Amino acid sequence: MPIFFDDTACHFRIHRRQPPLRLRHRTHERQDYAQSLARHYQSGPAAEWEAQFVSGYASSHPWEDWAETWAHYLHIVDTLETAWQFGLRLAPRVREGANLAVVASFDPYSSDDFAQLIDYWQPVTAALNSLNHSMGQPDAYPFVLTPPVIEKLELVHDIIRRQPPPRQPPEGSGLR
Repeated sequence: MPIFFDDTACHFRIHRRQPPLRLRHRTHERQDYAQSLARHYQSGPAAEWEAQFVSGYASSHPWEDWAETWAHYLHIVDTLETAWQFGLRLAPRVREGANLAVVASFDPYSSDDFAQLIDYWQPVTAALNSLNHSMGQPDAYPFVLTPPVIEKLELVHDIIRRQPPPRQPPEGSGLR
């Protein structure tokens, strides 16, 4: 399943029995990693990084884009799981907030529907950031998920969902 982000291909072998996934990125994965990071720290993130990357740091090198995408996916799923465990219900009382109404009623770790995760994530982060503002704090999640970033997050979701379930320890092993 190729996912195209730009003109040069980066290859990641996810599993021995699967062909490599192709990710297209502004910089080639063979670009020197140390030089890429040095350039990032000296000059800042790539121009207009917000359109393609989840963070400025992710624009420094394809490996960092990959790592940042995974980290954000894990933040999203873990936060939604916490919202679900707490029975979070959002029903904004302002007219502009009607599209933010949501009830965390599913286990995001077992959801095959990536769109559902994003549909729930947007209102939860709006509420979370608003709560932080009420406490005089900056946004807890100050990131914007653009369509290219959402595509990358969906790729991570698909990779995770394709993995076989973990094997159970043998009966009587005491490891259950």
